[in-house]
Formats: sequence, structure tokens, C-alpha cells
Amino acid sequence: MAETELFLRFGVSIAIGVLIGIQREFAYDNHNHEVPAGIRTYSLISLLGCSSAYLSDIYSTPLPFVTAVSVMGLYSAILYFLDAKNGVVGLTTKVSALLMIFVGAFCYAGQLEFAVALAVAITLILSIKVETHELMKHITRDDIAATLKFSVITAIVIPVLPNVMYGPVPFNIFNPRKIWLFVVFISSISFVGYLLAKIVGSRKGIGLTGLIGGIASSTAVTISFVDRSKEMPSLSKSFALAILVAWSVMFVRLIGVVAVFNVALTSTVWLPLLLASVVGLLYCLYLWRKQSKTHGEEVTFSNPFKLGPAIKFGLVFAIILFFSKAALHYFGSNGVYLSSFLAGLADVDAIAFSMAKLAMGPDGLAISVAGRAIVIAAAANTILKGCLIFGWAAPELKRDILPGFLLMLVVSLAVALIPMLM
Repeated sequence: MAETELFLRFGVSIAIGVLIGIQREFAYDNHNHEVPAGIRTYSLISLLGCSSAYLSDIYSTPLPFVTAVSVMGLYSAILYFLDAKNGVVGLTTKVSALLMIFVGAFCYAGQLEFAVALAVAITLILSIKVETHELMKHITRDDIAATLKFSVITAIVIPVLPNVMYGPVPFNIFNPRKIWLFVVFISSISFVGYLLAKIVGSRKGIGLTGLIGGIASSTAVTISFVDRSKEMPSLSKSFALAILVAWSVMFVRLIGVVAVFNVALTSTVWLPLLLASVVGLLYCLYLWRKQSKTHGEEVTFSNPFKLGPAIKFGLVFAIILFFSKAALHYFGSNGVYLSSFLAGLADVDAIAFSMAKLAMGPDGLAISVAGRAIVIAAAANTILKGCLIFGWAAPELKRDILPGFLLMLVVSLAVALIPMLM
């Protein structure tokens, strides 16, 4: 190994130790006293891992590395029992210090990208102590039960589902395992929003609630604030702000969903969806400036990890997949657009998954057609939510949200459809 490469690996090892050591320094409230393990300690432990791996490589024996791990493990155990005698119970610092030996070893092995990624993960885990404790204060028994049920069912179902295509030609498009993986993916997106709502709390502001709720369900946010607008019409601008933020997040979320399953398809959807999100956020900025003050209203989200909604989504996805393929086969691209509009009224994520799947491969749906279909579905979903507002909301909310609603709808459709008409 060249000297420059060796120095690089040891240098990265030190840098990672400094990164995690800085986090440990700031983790203690009193910075005037010596911390149990800080920048120097973590840097030295990382170097210990890197050096012991180097010696094991030179002498072709794992003994130096095993010795380093054993000594650090024994030292950590002794410290833990001494702290426990004094009433201080905690393994976080000790376990993270032990992990640094392995991080250093990864650096010597040339796995620098993995070592850096592992270091970032360790730093993140160490940094969210307050947030995790706050989360546990809001977690209920029902949340735990629902999450465990979904996790167990998913872990059992995925391995046993066949990874083959079913259906008569040309409708052999049903892959049970992939459909269930889509179900897990969309439920995971919703769960992220649910956790954020639990950690941050909607009383941080109605606008923030819209942001968090947009990750989980923009329709749920819309329905919630439509109901509240009748009781508190004076908060119409705040409610409009939350709803439009949720809608804007939905458009961005769609881009991410499409990118996960079909990167090529993002070339046709990112511009109309992103522009719709941008104009929506700009109008949100206008509403925010017009507000005299922000009121914090609670919005309750149920745990999205439930079997019923997951199966429902899978069925909706399969049905949309079938009708989209049938519309394409019998009516061409116009049939796809119609089915996408109708499907978007029910679930925009499902049609995004369907189009991403249909547009795969050389014999699949044209990328341009699939992209327009997704934008049409997003527009249909927005129209549905607009109908909820203009049908049941307080007049003040209707007035405040109308400009943003029209801007998002017109911009997205214009950018997506004008090239088709030219």
C-alpha cells in the first residue's frame, strides 16, 4: 500500500473521531468540566482501531485487533459497574466508544465511504437523545401494538409472496411481492410523518402541522381544517396556510416516490410538480405575512401502521395497475390519462407507483405518457381536496385558499400538457 493511501486512511479515522468527539463534548450541559470522553478520546480510540487492524494485517493474525476490542470492552464494562455503583446508569458513551474501534478498522480496510456513513449514523443517534425521550412521552400502547403488528406481518408476508408475474398476456403485470413492497414503502412514508407529529407536536404552529401532515396525508390535513374552519373562521388564513403547505409537500413527495422506482420517469414529472409546489409555497409566504399571529391547534393523526389501510392500498394499487394497462391496450395514451384522473381522485401515490412500473423496460409505457398521467392524477387529487373545501369549509377559508388552489392546479397542468398540444 502506498504511503499516501495509508496516511489518508489514518487521517479519515482521526477526522471521524473528531466528529463524534465534538458531539459528545456538546452533549454535556456543563462545558467547564472534563467530559468522560470527548474529541481527544474518540480520536484516539478510532486510531486504536485503525492501528490494531494495520498490525493484524502486517503480521497476518487477528490477535492485535481482537486484543484492542477485548481491552476496550473490558474497560467499558468496568466503567459501567463503577458508574452503576454511584447511581449513574448508561451505556451510550461506552458503546459508542467501542464502536469507534470498528470504525477505525473499516478505515484501514479502505471502506472509507462506509466508515463515514457509519460515523454519521452514530453521530445522529447520539444527537437525538432529547427527541427520542420526547417521542416516548407521546407513544401509546396502541401505537406500539399497531407498529409491531405491521412489522411482523410485513416480515412474514414478504418472504413467502411469489416474485413472479401473474395475469394473461398482455395483463401479466401482477407481482405479489412487488405490490406488497410498494405497500410497505408508502406506509413507511406515512409513518415518518406520524413520528414527526409525535415528536414536534402540532402546537408548534398550524403551518408546521401542514408540513408534517403533508408527509403523512395531505387529504387528512384538508379534512381536519375544513371542519375547524366552521368553528374558528377567524383562523382562515392559518388554516389555508396549513392546507397549502400540505399540498405543496405532496407534490414534492410524489417526485421522491417516482424517483425511488423509476429514475427515468422523473425527467417528465419533476418540473410540473416542483413548479406547483413552488407557487403553492410562495402563496403560503403571502398568507404567512398577512397573519397577525400564529395559533397552535392540535391535529390528531392515527397510527398509519395498520393492516386494514395497507391491504386497501395494495388492492387499490393492483386495480389501478390493471385498468391503466387495459386503458393503454384498448384506448392508447388517452385511456391512460382518463384512468389516471379517476384513480387520482382516490389515491395519488398508487397511480404514481403504477405508472412507474408500467413505464419500465423497452416495451413499457412511454415515459412522457406516464409522466403526464402522474401529473393529471396529482391535479385530480388536488381538485378533490378543493371540492372538499369549496363544498364544506367556512367562506373565509374558501376565499383565502382559492388563489393558491388555482395557481397550483393551472401551473402543474400547463407545464405538463402544453408540450403535448403543440
